[in-house]
Amino acid sequence: MADAPIKPEKDFSKEAEKQILEATKLAKTDIQAAIEKLSALEKQTRQASDLASTSRILISIVTICKNTGDWGLLNDQTLVLSKKHGQLKQAITRMVQTVMDFLDETPSLETKLSVIETLRTVTEGKIFVEVERARVTKILSDIKKEQGDLKAATDILCELQVETFGSMDRREKVEFILSQVALCIESGDWTQAGILARKISTKYLSRKPKKTPEQLEKEKKEREKKREKGEDVPEPKEDDVTDLKLRYYEQQVILAKHDAKYLDVCKHYRQVLDTEAVEEDPQKLRAVLQRIIYFIILAPHDNEQHDLLHRTHKDARNAQIPEDAELLKLFTVHELMRWPEVSKLFGPHLCSTEIFDPAEGLSGDDKAFQRWQDLRKRVIEHNVRVVAKYYTRIQMGRLTRLLDLTEDETEKYISELVTSKTVYAKIDRPARIVSFSKPRDADDVLNEWSFNMKSLLGLLERVDHLITKEEMMARIQPGAKSKKGKESKKAAR
Repeated sequence: MADAPIKPEKDFSKEAEKQILEATKLAKTDIQAAIEKLSALEKQTRQASDLASTSRILISIVTICKNTGDWGLLNDQTLVLSKKHGQLKQAITRMVQTVMDFLDETPSLETKLSVIETLRTVTEGKIFVEVERARVTKILSDIKKEQGDLKAATDILCELQVETFGSMDRREKVEFILSQVALCIESGDWTQAGILARKISTKYLSRKPKKTPEQLEKEKKEREKKREKGEDVPEPKEDDVTDLKLRYYEQQVILAKHDAKYLDVCKHYRQVLDTEAVEEDPQKLRAVLQRIIYFIILAPHDNEQHDLLHRTHKDARNAQIPEDAELLKLFTVHELMRWPEVSKLFGPHLCSTEIFDPAEGLSGDDKAFQRWQDLRKRVIEHNVRVVAKYYTRIQMGRLTRLLDLTEDETEKYISELVTSKTVYAKIDRPARIVSFSKPRDADDVLNEWSFNMKSLLGLLERVDHLITKEEMMARIQPGAKSKKGKESKKAAR
């Protein structure tokens, strides 16, 4: 938070304006004399706490140095003026901002780097210029990246903890952190990239900037009233964070892909799917839907994956990608799917994307071949779960034919599923029999018997009730007939 402005003891505005004009003319012939002239006045304005005049003088000094092309003197004056005893913080801030504007006018890269280093020295450890320091550091990092020194660019940019900067706009913070994450990904520092990405709040990215119609109408009337009074009121701009959201989840997908966290990749793509910019673009929508299906299929089976798999299957938008939807459907039904047939039927389509590659090293993505192997593994695991559902015991030879595997591979996949507690199985190697029936202890048997008896008694009670009801109806019917006969006789008379 900026300090409250101090009331000046004396107003030097007129004198400062006169001295600045004289110094600007004098600088064309003697720059040192011009700077000395302004420095003498700067001391008086600083001691009198005249912020406006002090700021003008500091800006004038660095502008004179820039206009004469003496960038070395500019650096020296910036350092000297910032270290003056009792120098006003707001004046330093304005001077630093002015020098930052000069960076695009530097004659060479070396000069630009020297000015940047001067600004970083001036702003080091000063909270009131933390935003300016961050921006200058970003410029320096971009220069290092252009020069090919990716490690230096990453180290320079990641040394700043922008999430602690109270004076920086929230959007700018997110952009800064996204740049840090991008550099870490490029340099291969995946751990640091994951740590930095967690600093961004997904609530901020997911918020809806749109206001209610009543609020918009009220603000519109207020703007019209101000315009009638002659005030210049610009149209409001809502803080749309769609671009930040897409950049964030793009980086999250890269990080999750690197660690083969397929379920996380699917979740990130589902967040992208909820973005209006994606929903309105048919091509992007189909691409995101495809990747959601691919990565939910690749994710290891558990309760969360099973639930998300079926919810994805029910999405009506899958009609836009019928071939991928058909593959997804195979994983939702309890039927065997033979890997050779799946590979033949869906392989060409799947390998036309960058997600899968049946041959190692042919794709630009070194993980594509591993994902193809993982797809085969998920098909086999699905088949094992289907067999475990319909069989209590099965011979090893029969099981290997159903799974299109060798005995060693079959035993390997069953062992992995048993270890992950997806299925229960025991292999009797001498008898070559696989048992999927889970043994039950006495408590389980007793509980099942108790439940069955309770269900049986409930059915008996229901049957008894229906029999009683029928008997009562049978007793009522003859009396109703006799009463009806008496009424007809009376009517005849």
